[in-house]
Amino acid sequence: MNPTRIVRVFTLALTCSAGLLSPAAAAPPPAAPQAVPAPAHQPISAFVRRIFEDKAGNFWFGTNGEGVLRYNGKSLESFSIQQGFGGVAVRGIVQDKNDTIWFATESGLTRYDGGAFTTYTTKDGLAHDDIWSLFIDREGVLWIGTYGGVCRFDGKMFTPFDLPESKSDPVRGVSSSRLAHSIMQDSTGRMWFGTSGGAYILDGTSFTNISEKDGLCNNTVNGILEDNQGRFWFASHHNGVCRLDGTTFTHFTEADGIRGTEVWGLYSDRQGGIWFPVENAGAYRYDGTAFKNYHEAQGLTTNAVQSIYQDRKGRIWLGGWQGLFRIDGETVVAVGKDGPWEAK
Repeated sequence: MNPTRIVRVFTLALTCSAGLLSPAAAAPPPAAPQAVPAPAHQPISAFVRRIFEDKAGNFWFGTNGEGVLRYNGKSLESFSIQQGFGGVAVRGIVQDKNDTIWFATESGLTRYDGGAFTTYTTKDGLAHDDIWSLFIDREGVLWIGTYGGVCRFDGKMFTPFDLPESKSDPVRGVSSSRLAHSIMQDSTGRMWFGTSGGAYILDGTSFTNISEKDGLCNNTVNGILEDNQGRFWFASHHNGVCRLDGTTFTHFTEADGIRGTEVWGLYSDRQGGIWFPVENAGAYRYDGTAFKNYHEAQGLTTNAVQSIYQDRKGRIWLGGWQGLFRIDGETVVAVGKDGPWEAK
């Protein structure tokens, strides 16, 4: 297969300069000292959609209109179409066993081998160029959820995957009858797909559907996660979060301390905590007993968090509208182009 394009990476060095203040000329009476305004906070991007730390310790930030950013521990670099990256919106970032990094974009599947970007499109067999979910299974196969359906990629060729169609949800904003909003694999090897028709489970060659009629909180599923006790959590677009324990659903609502109903995803930290963002309500963490909210009182200045990630140091990062944030203890800190990249 000849990929659509291969472009070498060019690094954009982000530089800043500081002006020097000349001392005031001595003259009676002395002039009152003038305050020097602090530089305004500059977000790394207007919208950070995805956060990922690669095996080398580099941070990658997928944006919603500026391509992808990389922080290497010293400087922040930007890669967009002008630098050879495949698109401007990044909806997924994963790394395979060969250390290749893959990006889901609105214009195809982009591969980074450490030196060059390669983008695959429908011309190479991709189901649709507009990608919304990305997952690598335990066999190393890449699952790609596109606007036009799901396909698999084994490193050589794309294979269409026949996921049952669902009725699209026009209220969601982006929806189609063939779109998998999320893809995951559970501890037994089964594949799960979040769609606008509930969740589909692939066990070998047969499908099982879980929907509102079974107790699911809402049919439009944005995210699915298996916790360390084998229970399955569902992030829905219109009715919050629920959990499946065997055959019993538990729906978590305002009575449990959760405000809002629009949930974009789920994340499990290494301590077993379950995280999820809620539109207009910040981010929540469930410790097995209660939910803790991180919002305005903790310093979060955005009402639209869309990604949550824990790095190798155990720090929790939040991405969304207004850029990037990090939780330092009980405080949420905005991280801009000039940091702070480490806790003070």
